[in-house]
Amino acid sequence: MSFYSISRGPRGFIDLDTDIDEKNMTYAKRNILQNNLKSRIRPLQTKANDPLIHLDAFGLESIDFTICNPPFYSSTSDLLSSAAAKSRPPRSACTGADIEMVTPGGEIAFVSRMIDESKVLKDRCQWYTSMLGKYSSVEIIIENLKGAGVDNWAVKDLVQGNKTRRWAVAWSWETKRKTTKDVARGTTTLPKHLLPYPSESSFAIETSIEICSQRLNDTIQALHMRWQYRPIMATGVGFARGNVWSRAARRKQEQSPTNSTDKDHTMSEEDEDGGPVLGFKIQLRNVNEGGAQVMVRWLKGRDSVLFESFCGMLKRQLKAL
Repeated sequence: MSFYSISRGPRGFIDLDTDIDEKNMTYAKRNILQNNLKSRIRPLQTKANDPLIHLDAFGLESIDFTICNPPFYSSTSDLLSSAAAKSRPPRSACTGADIEMVTPGGEIAFVSRMIDESKVLKDRCQWYTSMLGKYSSVEIIIENLKGAGVDNWAVKDLVQGNKTRRWAVAWSWETKRKTTKDVARGTTTLPKHLLPYPSESSFAIETSIEICSQRLNDTIQALHMRWQYRPIMATGVGFARGNVWSRAARRKQEQSPTNSTDKDHTMSEEDEDGGPVLGFKIQLRNVNEGGAQVMVRWLKGRDSVLFESFCGMLKRQLKAL
């Protein structure tokens, strides 16, 4: 079985490959040399009990993401019974060796082991990803992620031809949110409770984009947060340390004298107290005649309720025009 980790170096991305099979590793090293990829691919043979994400063996502090196509089956009989239940042309028959297709506990145990390792490594890897071959495994893995405390994950359908379907699951311990469309919620086959909270919200305003743009900028500038707006692009990015738009927060701000220097320090994205708990991007677009579309993108944070509250406040303020 093979495991791939990707690290960004000064000359681009470097592929870090591990495999427990000696024959597979021999072929891999030969292919790397024949294709002059020694500077871009680093193979490492490991043992079954070694870490799957073996950063220390490569002498690395961190990597960008992992890629994994785990062994799907828990036993040879599991593999054979699954094959017997399918109707397919001979050209699509499985040609993988047992060591590539079978592992104790199957793909659920394998990816769950990845989750356990990620709990230790945390943000030493930005995104952990794996493919899953069985629909029944997806719900179990996502519930395992949620049970481990992961609140930032993504799931996507991988469709090949008319019949073959796989699923990709990714998770991160960082607070940067992926886009909803085609990435975080890139599936039509899973129930909503298995999908991450949408990282995008949009609504229409029945007023010109110029008026909406001015109201948007005035609304955010009045709040105690970091905000950069480009009127010519009708786009702004902001960071907040908490719910600074609530009635209680605004009353407290009015009662507490501040100056611009203190505010700029408080809103610093790299604050020593842990930085902002919400990052967002807002874009305005013309729709029809005299109307505007407001699109809010969740960039950073863990609290979906906070993001939803912010979107609700923004909608109320702009709808009041």
